[in-house]
Amino acid sequence: MNGSSRIVAVLGPTNTGKTHYAIERMLGHRTGVIGLPLRLLAREVYDKIVAIRGPSVVALVTGEERIVPPRTQYWVCTVEAMPEGMGADFVAIDEIQLCTDPERGHVFTDRLLRARGTNETLFLGSDTMRGPIAALVPEAQFVRRERMSQLVYAGSKKISRMPPRSAIVGFSVENVYAIAELLRRQKGGAAVVMGALSPRTRNAQVDLYQNGEVDYLVATDAIGMGLNLDVNHVAFSSLTKFDGRRMRPLAPNELAQIAGRAGRGMSDGTFGVTGEAPPLDEGVAQAIMDSRFTPMKKLNWRNAALRFGSIDALIDSLEISPNDEHLIKARPADDLNALKSLSQITEVAARASDGPSIRLLWDVCRIPDFRGISHAEHAGLLEVIYGHLHERGSIPDDFMARQIRRIDRTDGDIDALSKRLAYIRTWTYVAQRNGWVRDESHWRDETRTVEDRLSDALHERLTQRFVDRRTSVLLRRLKQKEALLAEVNDKGEVTVEGEFVGRLEGFRFSPDKSAQGTEAKALKSASLQALAPQFHLRADRFYNAPDTEIDFTDQGGLMWGEYAVGKLVAGAEPLKPVVEVFVDEAAGPEVEQKVQRRLQHFIDRKIAALFEPLLNLSRDEELSGLAKGFAFRMVEALGVLPRAGVAQEVKDLDQDARGALRKHGIRFGQFTIFMPLLLKPAPTRLRLVLWALAGGLQEFPEAPPPGLVTVPVAKGAPEGYDTMCGYRDAGERSIRIDMLERLADMLRAEDSRGGFEAKPDMLSITGMTLEQFADLMQGLGYKAERGEREKARAVPAEVAATTEPAADEAAEQPAVAETPAAESVSDEVVSPAEVLAETTESVEAPAEAPASDEPEVEVFYTFTWGRQRQANRGPRREPRQGKGKPRGKPQEGRGKPQGKKGGKPQGAKTFSSRPPKKEKAIDPDNPFAAALMGLKEGN
Repeated sequence: MNGSSRIVAVLGPTNTGKTHYAIERMLGHRTGVIGLPLRLLAREVYDKIVAIRGPSVVALVTGEERIVPPRTQYWVCTVEAMPEGMGADFVAIDEIQLCTDPERGHVFTDRLLRARGTNETLFLGSDTMRGPIAALVPEAQFVRRERMSQLVYAGSKKISRMPPRSAIVGFSVENVYAIAELLRRQKGGAAVVMGALSPRTRNAQVDLYQNGEVDYLVATDAIGMGLNLDVNHVAFSSLTKFDGRRMRPLAPNELAQIAGRAGRGMSDGTFGVTGEAPPLDEGVAQAIMDSRFTPMKKLNWRNAALRFGSIDALIDSLEISPNDEHLIKARPADDLNALKSLSQITEVAARASDGPSIRLLWDVCRIPDFRGISHAEHAGLLEVIYGHLHERGSIPDDFMARQIRRIDRTDGDIDALSKRLAYIRTWTYVAQRNGWVRDESHWRDETRTVEDRLSDALHERLTQRFVDRRTSVLLRRLKQKEALLAEVNDKGEVTVEGEFVGRLEGFRFSPDKSAQGTEAKALKSASLQALAPQFHLRADRFYNAPDTEIDFTDQGGLMWGEYAVGKLVAGAEPLKPVVEVFVDEAAGPEVEQKVQRRLQHFIDRKIAALFEPLLNLSRDEELSGLAKGFAFRMVEALGVLPRAGVAQEVKDLDQDARGALRKHGIRFGQFTIFMPLLLKPAPTRLRLVLWALAGGLQEFPEAPPPGLVTVPVAKGAPEGYDTMCGYRDAGERSIRIDMLERLADMLRAEDSRGGFEAKPDMLSITGMTLEQFADLMQGLGYKAERGEREKARAVPAEVAATTEPAADEAAEQPAVAETPAAESVSDEVVSPAEVLAETTESVEAPAEAPASDEPEVEVFYTFTWGRQRQANRGPRREPRQGKGKPRGKPQEGRGKPQGKKGGKPQGAKTFSSRPPKKEKAIDPDNPFAAALMGLKEGN
């Protein structure tokens, strides 16, 4: 060393520009070497110097990377990889306070004691090193540098409330990943920086943070080693770490080293805690802010004067204790432990029998355990490498190729890729050593290529897992108050700034379901802001859409195509429902009003079209008196009224009133008063919705399938449901009311007191079997008596056509008890669509007589009216005919009722407890008026 060499210790807290100062000093010399604590930091400094002087004169040497141009002037290295004996003009050691590190401290102490530049030597680090440096290097000069900005303690903050441009520090991979995942959900994502990452992955992650794609960085304590980032706030998620042997609390100076990354240049920074970390003690926080820490007293040391006479001699030289009070013996490092393990192997001990072999063994033992596996496995790998090097002088190409080929895969998750990266670092280190492989250039390129490929894959996986690009982009644009560009395709998929954010369903935005919690809120906020113009465009298109694009559901919903845009709610009258729209608040009141007007127009027109007869009835000013009141009842009942409930009102109507009502299409049936046009499927479907709205039902019952004459009775349906459907419950099935009136016409011609059987036409119009028809008749108030008889062998004559219906009030014998007289039902709605192909055994004859002599039996039912007479009527004798036999008594062997169909039996008398009622005038509008007049004249 030249006696004029200048040794300077540049000490001070973080953000004092020490590393920048060292680079400037080195470039002022012809040659120089700078040792840095991390290969990540070494790469960062290398890139800076290359940008100033070019790549041809700058070398980068780390354990896994070696770039050495032929005309190298400046060497950027990790401290362990610094070349010795070069005689460079300038030497600098950064983060010199790491002399106290239990794992690597002895390396930094060795550089403090032995590394010198011929002209200038710089030691950069914390002011706590002043005492040891002064004692061990008495010729050193000291320069104190002050922090360029203030550092302020901000206390504890939840991660969800972490300010932008924050770095959150964890001390384990699991902790780092958990925090990054939480930030992805709540803040859109975070970059991840760890010492175990390759420089390529680390730089790609840092770029995510530096260019603003994410506002948060999650890192290990590697962030404290000089990495220059635009960090405003540093938060500790824990105040303890595992140092390789035990969990221990971090010292104030260690916390300060990390916290000092907040605030760069002249910008102030803050630090604090988060997660499960307790608040800092007031004294510790103040010490960090003032950069006042307990001075270092003891530095880790290991003997550098090694003896290679034997393995034991080498181990003894490595375990020598220091003889200076400022130095302490370093605990056994991984290389020493590996040497001790290999020395116990007989084959290795036999090979290491001379100085060069022992030196080679020591070099192999210094291969770092990048994989982090057990000592035994690491020692086993070193044994194989040493065997190849000692036996062949280099590692065989085929062996290297096999090891690399197993690692060269980019599939798998983050953990799998991280392990492969750790494995390739071992072979990258081997390829960097001079003479260990035959074709050094090839294997260095090969291992570097694989590492780069794995690094890119790991960066991609980290980004996929911990960065939600769309949320981070939207939040950044919102923060910058920039206008967001939204697009909606024909499927309703919404993209904002090219990122899929959800779907526009009608006028409501449905965010992507993969977003949750705070992320979903942020996504929806940004999306709705961008969608404002789209809402107006869509509202204009909807307002001009034809009615054919809009429909209502059975539950009262209003649909525009496949999207729900509103619902019906009860209005002041059943035929005047109002509309409640489904429009996001962000769309604005103008859009909401436009949608509401369009939907109200739709439902008003729909009611006007489907209920035109009913609306005309309500607006007929010529109706008066009882007719007007009855019209009001019909409108209120939506065009369908059970006759039993208004029997007295119907009786009170005179023929003029009935005629006026019939002009509006009202039919006075025996069971129901209804408007046939309103029984069609479309009005029925809407009537059910309006009825359910008016009744305040929570769940609206659906309409029966169209076109069916009978349907099963809806169990548990609200009262009146069958009537609103256009049906009447009878037994287990409901029958359509227009078909029921046709059946009533047929039944009126039958002897309901004496008994009658079902005719084929009755079964045909109902579409039922005989057993089903019997159940229906019982539901209508009849008794059904089942019987069996011998089936006739001869083919019966063709069944006669259905008897013409009687006039409105001509039939004296009622079919049911609800009404004493039946109105004309000749104005049918439609003919029945269903006709039975096979009726029943009682009306069907076999094609040929059975071969057996045993008679064939058939089932038949005899129907009689089964309800009690009205209380004001006296007992009635059973009419008799012929030789005193009761009318309707079945004939022997046939079981069919006797008597004349449709009329009174001969000799029968009728008794009444009240005087005869005055006959009403015949309605001239009754289609059977002429027939009625003829009957009267005949009498």
